Amino acid sequence: MLAAIAVVSIWTPVASPIVAARWFSWPNILILAPVPIATAAAALMTWRALGSRAETIPFAGAVLLFVLSFIGIAISLYPMIVPYHFTLWEAASSERTQAFLLVGTLALLPVILMYTGWSYWVFRGKVRADAGYH
Repeated sequence: MLAAIAVVSIWTPVASPIVAARWFSWPNILILAPVPIATAAAALMTWRALGSRAETIPFAGAVLLFVLSFIGIAISLYPMIVPYHFTLWEAASSERTQAFLLVGTLALLPVILMYTGWSYWVFRGKVRADAGYH
């Protein structure tokens, strides 16, 4: 994953002068510097945690690397959703469609979360850590 992040991080500004200007012009380089610095810190934290018996730190580090990668891509391509063809606003659905989806989400998301919580509650303690495949 680190190799893929490095390849995309190098290739994207080389392939697109617009992206290179966004990341490397002044004062953007100063404003956007926390993203690659946080990515390097997350990669180092994850790499060091892989040798220990910790289970949550490598998982959290991998999630953080994915989130930071998506933030980097979003910064590079904003406001384009389909690169160099459609902006965020051109690709968005109508307000009525978004309102319909919002109502559906507000109705179903609590049900999904309650069912998931109930499932975890019912099956808590059923699998031991040394049980093998799980």
